[in-house]
Amino acid sequence: MFTAVSAQDFSSTATVRASKRQVNQQARIAHGTATGQLTRAERKALKAEQRHIRRVKRRAKADGVVTGEEKLRINRKQRRANRHIHRQKNDAQTRY
Repeated sequence: MFTAVSAQDFSSTATVRASKRQVNQQARIAHGTATGQLTRAERKALKAEQRHIRRVKRRAKADGVVTGEEKLRINRKQRRANRHIHRQKNDAQTRY
């Protein structure tokens, strides 16, 4: 009985897909930094955006339940961050 309750609690606050996506985005930022595709200012802005997403996730989990609306909000922010990473990595600016 205890394991069923703990599994239910986990599923109500689970954001596994969002967490995997965020790890991937952070890796893309690190790769862009290593290859010179991102300038310091671009990297700083992208990392700030990732911190904001982590805060949003933390707030969504605070009450013990991540609602569908909260998951949509997190997903929307991650899609936007994905576009920003792509645009910054593929613009004409490079690190010298």
